[in-house]
Amino acid sequence: MRYRFYLLSVFVFILDHLTKWLINSLMDLTRYIDVIPGYARISYVRNSGVAFGLFADFQSQWKPYVLAGMAVVAVIVILIYSARMPSDRTLLQAALAVTLGGILGNFTDRVVHGYVVDFIELHIQDTFHWPTFNIADSAITIGIAMLLLDTIRNPESHRQQKEMA
Repeated sequence: MRYRFYLLSVFVFILDHLTKWLINSLMDLTRYIDVIPGYARISYVRNSGVAFGLFADFQSQWKPYVLAGMAVVAVIVILIYSARMPSDRTLLQAALAVTLGGILGNFTDRVVHGYVVDFIELHIQDTFHWPTFNIADSAITIGIAMLLLDTIRNPESHRQQKEMA
């Protein structure tokens, strides 16, 4: 059953990098494509921060190392937690796998390029703009939401996990 965990993580990772490669290959930083005019567009952004552009303006020589270190710690925690988790907890395993694939996708970008490629831009006309994001950011967000759902559905199981740790 664990192989499904790794396959899902690899699928998210490949999908993330395939879409980033397409954006990198087909677009430049000044161009955008309206998908749903006034609401959604594809644009090419180089994000030196974390998900949704957080900390992008924070300048420090240590920022790349801190962000990479946080990703490494998160990957280790997810792998350990997944290994200890019963394989019949499919929602939890899927949540961890999707999150892992997203973390690895952005981590690889950050190590290779020094930034993460973001390209999905949601907005409501000119009144509201959600920060530009990518497949990895979406996977991390969806994985965390699934984790919260699993915690709500199985609170006793999570208490037992804490006691075992």
